[in-house]
Amino acid sequence: MLFKYRAIDQDGHEREGSIEASSKEVAISALQRRNLIVSAIDSAEKSPWFDIELSFLNRVSNKEIVILSRQIATLFEAQVSALRVFRLLASEVDNPRLATILSTVGDDVQGGSPISKALSRHPEVFSGFYVNMVHAGEESGKLSVTFNYLADYLDRSYDLINKAQNALIYPIFVILVFFGVMALMLTLVIPKISAVLLDSGQAIPIYTKLVIGFSNILVQYGIFMLIALIAGGFYVWQLGKTESGKLVLDRMKLSIPYVGDLYKKLYLSRIADNLSTMLLSGVSVIEAIDITGSVVDNAAYTKVLHEVAQEVKGGSAISDAFGRHAEIPGIMIAMTKVGEETGELGKILTTLAKFYNREVSNAVDTLVGLIEPIMIVLLGLGVGILLAAVLLPIYNLAGSI
Repeated sequence: MLFKYRAIDQDGHEREGSIEASSKEVAISALQRRNLIVSAIDSAEKSPWFDIELSFLNRVSNKEIVILSRQIATLFEAQVSALRVFRLLASEVDNPRLATILSTVGDDVQGGSPISKALSRHPEVFSGFYVNMVHAGEESGKLSVTFNYLADYLDRSYDLINKAQNALIYPIFVILVFFGVMALMLTLVIPKISAVLLDSGQAIPIYTKLVIGFSNILVQYGIFMLIALIAGGFYVWQLGKTESGKLVLDRMKLSIPYVGDLYKKLYLSRIADNLSTMLLSGVSVIEAIDITGSVVDNAAYTKVLHEVAQEVKGGSAISDAFGRHAEIPGIMIAMTKVGEETGELGKILTTLAKFYNREVSNAVDTLVGLIEPIMIVLLGLGVGILLAAVLLPIYNLAGSI
C-alpha cells in the first residue's frame, strides 16, 4: 500500500512524502529508521468506487530497470551524489510505482543506508542478483561500472527471453485456434448434419460414426470437460506455487522434445551470464553461484546450483561440482575447468554465455521456420478430415436420390 506522510527530520524541518509498505505500522517503522518523527500518515490509496488501480498496470518492467541502470551509471560517472541521483530520477521516471520506490531509496540513502541495502528493501523490483552486484560495486568503489554491467546484462537477458517467448506465442495461438474451430464444428455444425444422415437410413461409414459419436459426447458432456480442464489448470497453477510441485513442473518443461532443449540452452546461457557478470564485478564465487541459483527461474537448476555452492564451500572445484550433475553439459564443465586453471573463469564464462546465446537464437529461428508450415498443414488436415467424414456420406445420399 502507498501512504502519504508528514514528518520532522533531525534538523527540525517539516517534510512530506510517500512510502510503500504492507501496513501503516510498517510504514511508521520504516520512517522512524530514517530518524524522522512522524506527525501524520494516511493511506494514499484512492477509493475503488472512483479509481480502480490494478497493480499489474503499475508493475516495473525489465526495460525500465535497464534504462534506470544506464541513467544511474551516467550520473555516477558525472560525479553526482547518490542522494541527488535517486531524487533526480524519482522526479523524471514516468512509472508512478518506480518513482515512489526511488524516492524511498533516496530517503534511505539520506538516512545513511548503503545503496545496496536501500535497494534490497524492494525485492519485487531489484532482485538479489541486482542488489549483490551493487554491493560489490560499493565495496570496489566502481558503482558506475557496476550499473553499466547490470544494464548490459539485463538488456541481453531481456532480448534472449523475449525472443524465446515470442517464438512460442505463434504455435500456441495456432493450436488454440485449431481446437476452437474443431470444438465449434463438433458442437454446432456436425450435430445438424448428422441428423440428416441418420434420418436418411443409409449405411454410415465407420469413420463418420466415430466423428458423430465424438460430437455427441462433446455436446452432452462438453461443459463438464471444460470444468475439468479449468480445474486441472487451477491445480497445476497451485502446484507450481509449492517447492516440490515447481521442481516437478520445471523438470517436465525440460523434458519436452525440442522445446525442452531450447529451455536448457536458455537457462545455461542465463547461468553463465549471471556468473560471469558477478565474478567480473568482484562477487565471491560461492555467493555468485548461490545468487545465480536463486534468480535462474527454474527449480531444477536452482537445486543444482545450491548443491554446487555447498560442494564448492566444502572445498570442491567448481568444474568437479558441475560434473556431478547431469543437468550441466560437458562443454560447460570443460570450459569451467579451463577457466579455473587459467584464472580467467569470468572471461571464460562470458564466452560460454555468448555461445549459448547464439545457440538459443539459432534454435528459436529454426523453431519459427518449422512451426508455421507444420501448423498450417495440421490445421488443414484436421478440418479436412472432419469435413470429409461428414460431407462424403451426404454426397452419396444426394447421388442416390
